[in-house]
Amino acid sequence: MDSQRNILLIALLAVTFMLYQQWGNDSEVQQTQGFTQTNGAAPPAFNNSNSVEVGANGETSNQLITVTTDVLELVIDTKNDGNIVSANLLDYDAELDSDTPFQLLKDDANHQFIAQNGVKLGGEMAVLDFTTSADSFTLAEGADELRVPMTATRDGVTITKTLILKRGSYALDVQLDVNNQSANPVDVSMFAQLKQTSVEDEGSLTMPTYRGGAYSYDESDYSKYSFDDMKDLNLDFVTSKGWVAMIQHYFTVAWIPLNESQFKIYTYTDAANSYIGVVSPEAALAPNSDETLSARLWVGPKLQEQMGAAAPGLNKTVDYGFLWLIATPIHWLLMKIHSVVGNWGVAIIFLTIIIRGGMYPLTKAQYTSMAKMRMLQPKLEEMREKFGEDRQRMSQAMMELYREEKVNPLGGCLPILLQMPIFIAFYWSLMESVQLRHAPFFLWINDLSAQDPYFILPLLMGASMFMIQKMSPSTVSDPMQQKIMTFMPVMFTVFFLFFPSGLVLYWLTSNIVTLTQQTLIYRALEKKGLHSKPAK
Repeated sequence: MDSQRNILLIALLAVTFMLYQQWGNDSEVQQTQGFTQTNGAAPPAFNNSNSVEVGANGETSNQLITVTTDVLELVIDTKNDGNIVSANLLDYDAELDSDTPFQLLKDDANHQFIAQNGVKLGGEMAVLDFTTSADSFTLAEGADELRVPMTATRDGVTITKTLILKRGSYALDVQLDVNNQSANPVDVSMFAQLKQTSVEDEGSLTMPTYRGGAYSYDESDYSKYSFDDMKDLNLDFVTSKGWVAMIQHYFTVAWIPLNESQFKIYTYTDAANSYIGVVSPEAALAPNSDETLSARLWVGPKLQEQMGAAAPGLNKTVDYGFLWLIATPIHWLLMKIHSVVGNWGVAIIFLTIIIRGGMYPLTKAQYTSMAKMRMLQPKLEEMREKFGEDRQRMSQAMMELYREEKVNPLGGCLPILLQMPIFIAFYWSLMESVQLRHAPFFLWINDLSAQDPYFILPLLMGASMFMIQKMSPSTVSDPMQQKIMTFMPVMFTVFFLFFPSGLVLYWLTSNIVTLTQQTLIYRALEKKGLHSKPAK
């Protein structure tokens, strides 16, 4: 097996993996053992009384207030439980080089995505009309914290909802202080849920993406639950830890209960929307007594370190798939390199060189094995003529020849199989890195997460594959296989036209390193008489 066939193997395996991943995003149904799950519109409450149905809360209200920090701009609907109906991420543009911030939460006719949070009083949903001291709140210059209090009263019970935001943070705490001033005890519980229009994300083969639910519980730090899953089967179970989220490419919104010994995770759907949320157990609140319920909301980009600090396992919404153990250190190293070089494209180049350099012993073993196999071709042809159709004797003779010459017939394949997980992990570490969104490289490459607008990188990548092919003596004698091998650089150039330019840059850099390594290895092999230059 020569180097071009190895490259073909990598590419075919990569395409197969991406096809499988995309199919999995579209068809996966999470089955969780041990959960009590129910079909229907909405789950039962914690004590199996009334349901946590707040789907009507998305109606437009005239009483909107604005809360602004250095990284977030939130709009709160005070007449509907103080729900967050809009969230702009001030450090992230909606489009490349636009002056409009990216809107993660929204409440409009085309797509609704809001964060809802409130209390149940006496087992019933209480849609609260809050009052505030101002129409807008802004984090003061030099201040590290902003508190936004809202107050509502229902049947002698006063609820004070306070949003607590920190400078530079996409995590905000929501504190519900409940004061029972009535003459009777009241059962109190808290709910926090995410409501979103049930529209799956539009991904592609070259950039498969996921939009849908996710959650964490006692037995798993991270599980996905798509909108289709919610329509088919509701989650409805109690856990002692965890969170619920709705995720999309580069961004996550999540509710994390605080100071709760146990709570219920649930999902349900209506005609247009999907819901995922948590509800705390009911607690009896005596007259003239207080209860504090609290939750944390993450609304922002997929920043692993900060999300991990906000809630255990939330950083895993940066989904590297089953190769997370490899992709995580790759992403970490990419971040470290960028902190030195200051350019994400340059960081990709250096990271590729480091990875390919670390794999040099495998590459050398691969080419050495290939060279030895080529040297044995005349003897193998003689054996074929000698033994004809006697495959058993032919196989025995070949094994004996390999032992005498100390050649491993799989030596050219094993390094490729070891490289494959690294390639896939690198792919996902690039695809899941929000830092590459709208990140420029140089000249015409102004967004490493988008395809090359002039297709220059894919063309250079194809040319480098052609050069690798020309440098690699081939043992392929079948005319059809030769034509396929010759056409392969063209085929993959066309395929890579639609890849994000950051990944094409990685592949191009890898090819250049391969050409350099090939030159060095072949020169050493020629000195040993194990390599002959390819015929022109």
